[in-house]
Amino acid sequence: MTGSALSNQVGAAIGALAFPVIGPVGVVAVRQWIGAAVLLSAGRPRVRAFTWSQWWPVLTLGAVFATMNVSLYSAVDRLGLGLAVTLEFLGPLAVALATSRRRIDLGCALVATAAVVILSRPQPSTDRVGIAFGLLAAACWAAYILLNRLVGARLPGAEGPAAASALSALLFVPVGIVVLLAHPPTPVALACAAAAGVLSSAVPFLVDMLALRRVPAHTYGIFMSVNPVLAAVVGVGVLGQALGWTQWLAIAAVAGANVVSGRFRTRTCRNVSRSDTRSAR
Repeated sequence: MTGSALSNQVGAAIGALAFPVIGPVGVVAVRQWIGAAVLLSAGRPRVRAFTWSQWWPVLTLGAVFATMNVSLYSAVDRLGLGLAVTLEFLGPLAVALATSRRRIDLGCALVATAAVVILSRPQPSTDRVGIAFGLLAAACWAAYILLNRLVGARLPGAEGPAAASALSALLFVPVGIVVLLAHPPTPVALACAAAAGVLSSAVPFLVDMLALRRVPAHTYGIFMSVNPVLAAVVGVGVLGQALGWTQWLAIAAVAGANVVSGRFRTRTCRNVSRSDTRSAR
């Protein structure tokens, strides 16, 4: 999950470097095509053998993935990487709050929520369209978590993510062609968009599916609060976005919430394991 989050934010920052040349939609189109090519070569889905119970979550996941990417990159273009990813994080946070039954998880999620508010700091001059794009990305990320888990349970290996990524890439063929013809890309812009396709599409898509086979959705949702932290750090290192002390305090709060939740989760698992061992004896 850590590798997925870091790869996603580094890829988003590199992709943002191509915005002045081909714009967010152009970057997303190239990103989807590259990501689909990598996943198809790795997953090799046997689509003719898919049943309807396997097809409908794949189709829905492909549409959600396409919408999530274009809305996030549009938010990044208007708000910057840190704020856009912070708003997008509200999606996994909502999953954590909706599916968790432990008070410690709910408390950690609320701490992370307060940190999100500090990081976003809405003001009268804030770009409301950009915020709307960020909230749309949040809704898509929540759906992505639940659908990716379902796809991973119903299809073996990487067949599900590969098929969903290919469908998502097909949706961007006509749009991408129009955008790239209107805004001819440079080799550097294409390289940045292609890097985003590998780092922010192929790697997270596959790794998230593998992670969601091993951890509950609410655990994943809480852990993904590291994304605003990583986005802020990557934004400083790659895009030169400066942060104030209140923002760094909010980042520390998010990281602390994850540490506390993780320690209690590990302790609970050990207690359950010991209890099962005693019962077996």
